Amino acid sequence: MGSILVIEDEKGILGLIEAALLHHGHRVATAGNGKEGVQKFDAGGFDLVITDLLMPEMDGVEVLQHIRSSVGRRTPVIGMSGTPWLLDAAAFDRVLAKPFSLQKLVECVKGLASAAGSPAAPASPRPVFGEENPAFSAA
Repeated sequence: MGSILVIEDEKGILGLIEAALLHHGHRVATAGNGKEGVQKFDAGGFDLVITDLLMPEMDGVEVLQHIRSSVGRRTPVIGMSGTPWLLDAAAFDRVLAKPFSLQKLVECVKGLASAAGSPAAPASPRPVFGEENPAFSAA
C-alpha cells in the first residue's frame, strides 16, 4: 500500500499514525478534518484512507459516503473511533476501536494491501464486531 491519506482532528494521534506509517515505508498525506480530507482525496490518487469518525466540519461517515460516490469509490477505507458502535461497520473496509496499538494499525494496513495487491483476490471481508476480528480488539 503506497499512498495513504490519514484524516484525524487530534494532532497528537495524527502525528503518531503518520510516523508509524512512514516508518513502514508508506507515503502519507494528512488532514485535520473531514472537509480538508475530502479535498485532498479528490486531488490525489490514494491507495488507502484512514479516517476518524467524530471530527469538525465533516465526520468520518460523510467522508466515507463521499469516497464511495466518487471515481475512487473502490479505495479501501479504515474507520477509527473511540465509539466504534456508532460506525456502520459494514460500510468501512476495516474498523479500529480507539485506543489501538500502532502494531494493530500496521497489521490492518498490511491486510488491506495484501487483499488489494492480487487482482484475483476477493474483496476484503467486511468487519464483524467481536473478538474473532482483530481489527476490533483494543491493544
